Amino acid sequence: MTEIKSTQAIPASGPSRPVTAAADLALKLLQPMQGLLLAGESAEAEVVSIKEALQSFQLTLRLTLANGRQATVETSSPRAAPPGAAMLITAVSDTRLLAALQPGNRQPQSSIDLAQLPIGSVVQGKVTASQQIQQDGKTLFKVVISLLNSPLAGQKLNVESTMPLAPGSLITARVQGDQSLAFMPLSGRLDQLLLGQQLTSQHGRQGSMEGLFSALGSSNALPEQLRGAAERLLGLIPDMQKLGDAKALAQTLARSGVFLEGGLLSGEADNLPTDMKAALLRLIAQLPGVPGAGPMAAGQAGAALGQALPAFARNALGALGQPNIRQLAQSFPLPGRLLASSDDEADLELILKLAAAAVSRLQTHQLSSLAQTQTNPDGTQVTTWQIEVPMRDQRDIVPLQVKFQREDEAQQHRKEKTETLWKVELAFDVAPLGPLQVQAQLLQGSLSSQIWAENSRTAALIAAELDHLRQRLITAGLTVGELACRQGTPPQGPRTSLDQRFVDETA
Repeated sequence: MTEIKSTQAIPASGPSRPVTAAADLALKLLQPMQGLLLAGESAEAEVVSIKEALQSFQLTLRLTLANGRQATVETSSPRAAPPGAAMLITAVSDTRLLAALQPGNRQPQSSIDLAQLPIGSVVQGKVTASQQIQQDGKTLFKVVISLLNSPLAGQKLNVESTMPLAPGSLITARVQGDQSLAFMPLSGRLDQLLLGQQLTSQHGRQGSMEGLFSALGSSNALPEQLRGAAERLLGLIPDMQKLGDAKALAQTLARSGVFLEGGLLSGEADNLPTDMKAALLRLIAQLPGVPGAGPMAAGQAGAALGQALPAFARNALGALGQPNIRQLAQSFPLPGRLLASSDDEADLELILKLAAAAVSRLQTHQLSSLAQTQTNPDGTQVTTWQIEVPMRDQRDIVPLQVKFQREDEAQQHRKEKTETLWKVELAFDVAPLGPLQVQAQLLQGSLSSQIWAENSRTAALIAAELDHLRQRLITAGLTVGELACRQGTPPQGPRTSLDQRFVDETA
């Protein structure tokens, strides 16, 4: 079977021209029946393809016999029949058939039921019939797709395509809001599946970075070469007070480690000495007895993928849209996770374990960013950067987690002056305030924000200071919408309560 690699949207076709039902359709076999059907016997048939001849039409039919066996026959017809049409055929002789259309509910549908296939749904299907036509000087292909998943599995859809889709082809597509299907190319599907597998793997072995920093700070017996790498790593951690400066915060985020690979690809190696992930990798490289397959050995996954590609490609059809992977990617903040150590574990073994877990944690943030960077069903482009940086709070080292999302309107909806919607989320736990999360949205110079504090006293303290915060934001030139502080944690999911109120305010 052929895998479709087009990303072009395929609009649903209009109502197909049915075969005239006033009379049965007389078909002439281009080759003898060879005992498939005896005179008077009947079978169900489907029009697989149709070609226009000089004064007739050549129809390829797929027969389903009484015993379940299928066979393909070539016939000549005086009239056209729509591709995918379901028929009941009766053998008149060894070379002639009589065909009648099946009831309407057996025919392919010409529209998508958005109640059962909501916008954004991923559907998989198999091309069962096609026909090439000329329309307004352009070549189009009328195609019938048999759905393999979703509540409509087993039903068939009539669609039109600007590219040929051979019968037997497998497709995966996303339902659009204009009754169209946007094809997802094979390469993109494999990338998404590999991304999901890597995200699950890295998430399972990640650990909080503060565990490593605590071990490095308390170990007095480190080898000299390792001590130097540890000191350089610890020296990259900024004081929390300095992050109040916009320039210092920008520099800290830039060297957090999530942009390391991008910088290397673009040839920007100047930031390597101050990059957190690069420093972690240098520390691991200094440790004795580093195993050949560490958390960065992604090449092994690629080799295994190459060996199992046929099965992997089939599995990719069913693995897309799995809610557990989406939920894993959208989980923010990443929960703290301190790895347990065994009593017989040497200091260097423990440091290696903690350093590898810290790298996996950074990679989890990177993969979460990739998994959330996408094009929504309405065409909106969403770009996500998820970052974690350690910061010093007096003698403690605490993590600051940040997520930026940029949303750009679909090209067809853009106006001359397009405004970008920015969303920012922060999460940190600083004594004595306790865990805090901040959500903010900025559009057209208007800012709305919610702050969530798990400690009731902290929530009351912040709520009392919101007017002061509003004045400072106005002084900075912003139009301020809702500012609120609540006790607890924000709701999880792609849409928060802040999203809904923000839309209501600007409607």
